Parts: sequence; C-alpha cells; structure tokens
Amino acid sequence: MNATTHSAAHLAPLAPDFCEGIQYYAPSWPGFAEHAATPAIAEGGKAISSANSASAAYQTLLAADALRYLTLQICAAKASGHPGGFASSAEAYAALVMLGHTNIVTEVGHHAPGFYSAMFLDRSLEEMGIRTVQEMRDRFREKHGLLGHLSGAIPGLLAPAGPLGQGQHFAMAGAMLHPGTLFPVTIGDGGMGEPYVLNSMMHFNTAYPAVTNYLPVLIWNGYSQEHHSMCTTWSNAEMTAYWKGHGFENVFLVDAKNFDDKDQAGAYVDSSQFSFDRRQAFAAAVLAAADSAAKSALGGRRTVMILKQLKGAGVHKLGAKAHNLYPADTLDAEHIVSGLQRRALSPEAWQIVRDNFSRAGGGPAAKTAVTEHVLDIVPLPKLPIQAFQPGEKQVPATAFGALVAAVGQADPRFVVSNADGNEASAMANINVALKIRHPVEDGLYHQGPTGQVYEPLNEDACAGLTAALALFGSRSIWLSYESFAINGWPIVQTVAQAMAELRRKTPSYICMFTAGALEQGRNGWTHQRPEIENYFAAQMRNGNVYPLFPCDANQIQVAYDWALGTHNKGIAIIASKSPLPVYTTLDQAREGIEHGAVTLYESAGGSGTVVFAVTGDMALLPVFEAKDKLEAAGHKVRIVSAANPRRLYRPTDVAWDTVSEPDNAFMDDDHFNALFDGDVLIAVSGGPSGPLEPILLRTRAAKRDTMVWKRGETTASPGEIMAFNGLTGEAMAARAEALLG
Repeated sequence: MNATTHSAAHLAPLAPDFCEGIQYYAPSWPGFAEHAATPAIAEGGKAISSANSASAAYQTLLAADALRYLTLQICAAKASGHPGGFASSAEAYAALVMLGHTNIVTEVGHHAPGFYSAMFLDRSLEEMGIRTVQEMRDRFREKHGLLGHLSGAIPGLLAPAGPLGQGQHFAMAGAMLHPGTLFPVTIGDGGMGEPYVLNSMMHFNTAYPAVTNYLPVLIWNGYSQEHHSMCTTWSNAEMTAYWKGHGFENVFLVDAKNFDDKDQAGAYVDSSQFSFDRRQAFAAAVLAAADSAAKSALGGRRTVMILKQLKGAGVHKLGAKAHNLYPADTLDAEHIVSGLQRRALSPEAWQIVRDNFSRAGGGPAAKTAVTEHVLDIVPLPKLPIQAFQPGEKQVPATAFGALVAAVGQADPRFVVSNADGNEASAMANINVALKIRHPVEDGLYHQGPTGQVYEPLNEDACAGLTAALALFGSRSIWLSYESFAINGWPIVQTVAQAMAELRRKTPSYICMFTAGALEQGRNGWTHQRPEIENYFAAQMRNGNVYPLFPCDANQIQVAYDWALGTHNKGIAIIASKSPLPVYTTLDQAREGIEHGAVTLYESAGGSGTVVFAVTGDMALLPVFEAKDKLEAAGHKVRIVSAANPRRLYRPTDVAWDTVSEPDNAFMDDDHFNALFDGDVLIAVSGGPSGPLEPILLRTRAAKRDTMVWKRGETTASPGEIMAFNGLTGEAMAARAEALLG
C-alpha cells in the first residue's frame, strides 16, 4: 500500500486519457490480478453482484483511495478547499456507489471536492466539459467551474450544501417523491452537538413512518472544523442510543478502531495506516454495513449508518488540521506530495474505478440522478378565486388559505408546513381541507396520519422540507409568522440560489408569512419582527426572488395564482390575518402583481400632489386617514400599492439575465412616472424600508421620505403599535404638509 510511487511523466503513456493531470502513480496493489481483473460492476450492470465478494471489497477500497487522491490533488492545485472531512467518509461513499446507490446528498458543504471527484469518476463532469484530471484541477473553485461548496448546478449533484444542517431535508424530500429509491445523506459529527439535524428527522419519522428510503450516513470522525466535535467523548453505545432515541430502528456502526493493527492512540483512527489485509477487512465491513443499511431502509425500517474513522484519514494531515488548505498547502509542499504519493494508484486501478463508477446506478449521475429530469406533477385546475367587492372587509390570510386548500386537494403530493399553526394565522380552512399530518386521528383538531399539513415546532424543519420538495420538482408551501420566519429563511436562500442555477424547470418555492408586527400588539416585540422584509429586499437583486405585498384579499389570491405559474423562483407573500378593506377588483389586483404596482386611489383635483407608495395591507389604514386630511386641506393625493416591488427596479439593478428561467419584466419609465410622479412622495410600510428601494431610486419627486417600522413594543391594539412607530394618519399628513412647504 505504500509502494514506491512514480511520477506521472514516467507512467503517463500507460494511463487512460482521463488521468491526464495525475501527478503520481504506484504499482498495482497485491492481489490486483485476482481481485481487479475485471470491474466488480459488470458492463450493463448497476451494482456489484454481492456485498460479500472479496473482489467487490477490494475494488471498494480502490475507489476510496481514488476519491482521496483526487480530493487532495484538486484542493492542493488551488491551495484551497476542504479535503479532511470527506477523506474520513471515503469508504462509505465508495461502498454506496458500488452498491448502485448514487442519489447521494450531503449536509456538509465542505465535502464538495470529494463529491466533485465522484462526479468526475462517473463521467458526470463531462457534461460541463471536464474530461481530464487536469481540467478538473484547473476549474476547481473557479467561475463557471466547480464551486467551493456543493451546488446542484454541477451535473449529477442533487442539491446544494453550504449552510450546515440542511442536507437531511433534501434526502427526506427525495424519499417522499421517489419511493423505492435510496437517498443516502452524509452528515458530519461536527453538528451532532446541535439538535436541529436529528430533530427535523425525528418529526419526519413520526409524520411519515412509511417513508424510510432515506439513509443518514454519519461520518463520526471526532473533529469539527477547528476543534474536537462536541460528541467526541461519546461511546459507541451512547451514539447508537442517540439515534434510536430519534426514531431510528436500525443502527449500523462500523468503527475503524476495531480493525487497527498499528496501535494508534485514541478512539478515532486512520484506516489508511492499517496493514493491507486489515484495510481490506475494514473496507469489507463498510461495504457489508452499507448493504445491510440500504436493504433495511428500503425494506421499511428507519435506518442509520455510522462510520467512525479519524478526520483526514488517508490524506495530508489528521484531525481538524486536515479540514482545509491554506496558501502554503500547494502541490509542491512536502506534506502534500507525501500525502498524494501514499494514495497513488496504478493506471490500471484508475480504469477499474472509472468503469465501476460510470456503471453504478445505471450510468453517470448526470443522466440518472432523480433531479436530472423534470418531475411530472399533476396539472392544477382553475383556482376558485373569489371576487370580493371593493369596500367590503375580508381577511387576506383566509382568502389565501382557501386556494392553498384547493391546490392540496388537486395535488396529493402537495405539502403545507407551518410551525406555529394555520388556525392561529386565520387559515384554519387549510387544516379542515388537508388535515394536519399526525399519527393520532382526531377530528376536533383536523389531524390524521395521511394529512398534507406538516407541523414540526421548528421553522428550520418547516422551511427545509418544503424547500427541498420544491427544488426536487414538487409543489409545496411554507407558512409562518413573519416574525419567526428568520429561523427558517437560510434554507430558502440556499434553495432560491440553487434554483437560479438549475439546468431544469422546477416549481417556484412559495412562502406566505402573516405580517403580524401590526397585529400582535399584546404579544409584544417577540412577535413584532418584520425586519426580515429587508432580507427579502436584498435578495430581489439576485434575479429570481420576489417578495409580494398584496394589498387586500383579492390581490393575495391573484398573487398566489401568479406564483404557482412561475418556475425556479423564491416567492414570499406577506399579508395580514385581520379583516381589512378590499381596495381592488381582480383586474386591478392582477395589474399590481404583474406590473409591480397599481393605483388604489387618486383625488379628482387639488394642488400639491402627494403620492403614498405603500407595501402591505394594514399599513394602508393610516394612509387613507392621511388622504382625508390632505384632501380637506386642498391637496391632491395618489395612493399606490407596491405589490411586486422587484418589477419596479430598472433592469440594470437586477441580475435577472444570470438565472434559470429569467424574467426581464420591469416597469418602464413612462408607467413608473405615471404612478409615482408628484410634488411629494412618502414611502410607507408596516415593515422596514428595504422593499421600497426601487421606488425611492427611481422617483422624480422633488421631496420624498419614508414612514416605516422602527421597533416593537407591547400594545393593546394595532393602532397603538402603529402610533408607537409614527404610522398614523395625522403624522403622515403632517409630514406631507411639511414637505410641501
């Protein structure tokens, strides 16, 4: 295993063309003629014929070292990247591929170079013009190349990974949508001291007990990014109990320590230092465990596989010191050279690994992964949109809920999530129609084991599953209070960015947040955190993110209908759960959503035109009060609802032409000026000012100001919290008078 290595120049004529760029080779391993004369995955096959085959285990170990070699070399080619974490997972990843399970996702973005190496070996990267190791080296961590962290834009990779704790959602979504297909998800032990990874799976296991075809693969290597992992001191029994306590029935744990014949210190050891025979025994054990775990998961048992092996096993350094490379870690550095030489393979071995990987699962993942094709979903009938009459009062959230219910009744795969409860957000009609998913059937609470409403008490879990379903091609929606949405928004941002890069169409990811800041006075500032709207606003410039601010019950219906017809976008609808005036007809509502804004009211005459540009619904109440005062003073007032502010930017403000399914619909200057020209423009929101930026950028009004949210406080009524923030009709009228001067 540590045979003398040779430079690539010496052996290059014997190597397959794809090996161009490999710097070091070695003689074939002992037993190569016996165990690697032909690929373990036969031509036309999808997997090895037996997990108990000595040749299959031998070739699994070859694959693990090939992955380690490529991972280290492409990182060192840029003196950047993260080889250590994936190195400790190499046998597990290789075993799953040899077994034909190639729909693999990960929670660990730092495993990216290993996943890219796998996609190179199975020929997926040829889809982006990467055919040789040299080309992979050149394009690692480069624009239009192999991103530093995983992206679903890379052929063969199912989902992004970067923020920790998200990967399990993609595996669970894949399992729901594709029964009979295994979705392994590698998870790092650096996050095992945090509750949310297993918390989200525990709720899923309870809600969907029959969906067991996802397989968490814990890479228990003892280290996090810069220190020991928080579960370093746990015994194997404690780790097993931890997973069983979260609903996993079968735990398959392979501990490298049990195979160590080199007396390595500590509970975590490097299998690459074992004797050749013990390395083979270890690989055989991992392969057998992966086979048993896969069969268990596919056979209806909630299952986890755990590989316990020291971080950095088989590369340049060990422990957290193996995590990432720095500028001094170049291909010429002695420790990098030594690490590569230890992992060097023969040209014949590289061909065997390439043959196995390119056959596994039926061919390159770029052609066979479930996400490489548009998922067939049922067509929706015309939504039962109600035409409310202007002037009457209706609850926007309830009108919206009726449409969500209709979508769920038409699409059995549709999932609604809400951590805080639909009934509390005036959307009990969703629960009545679709039922909360719960093992206990209870008609009083509209719950049962086949419900479509997913309610873990965790915004991350709510956002995660629904975002993953959308990314994988199915309809879903996440509902929350705007105040709590920040806890789940990071995965929405991740998925929206992934959708911007996808090479296929997928339904847009849709959220609806009840804008409780002005409604939750008695609950105080804990329920009054609309600042997330500025997060949405910043993302508008990405090109595929749309916060929508419907002004009434008619427009929220139109907004949802519009969102359902879009693809590859992230859409957040913000609305109230209180009875509020209807200002628009359905035609006016559509105009506001499709074009960005619509006039709700304009005075017949008067001097000194005051324009109120408003996002939201409840914030319109004091605006109309201000209108009365200003008209009484002889002024002209125009009230404009900015329902879809992304459409109000200029095309050059937004990266619309860089995303999948690009949308270059922006309001032109003539229409914009017709709406927002005036002597004074006051931009108003019950939330922060960010969504109003496109209006403030483009307005020609000589005088302009904002009247928006400042902070929360405990109050007895919406009017009182608006007054606390200066959002009263009197204050608005006074500000307009002062600006008119």
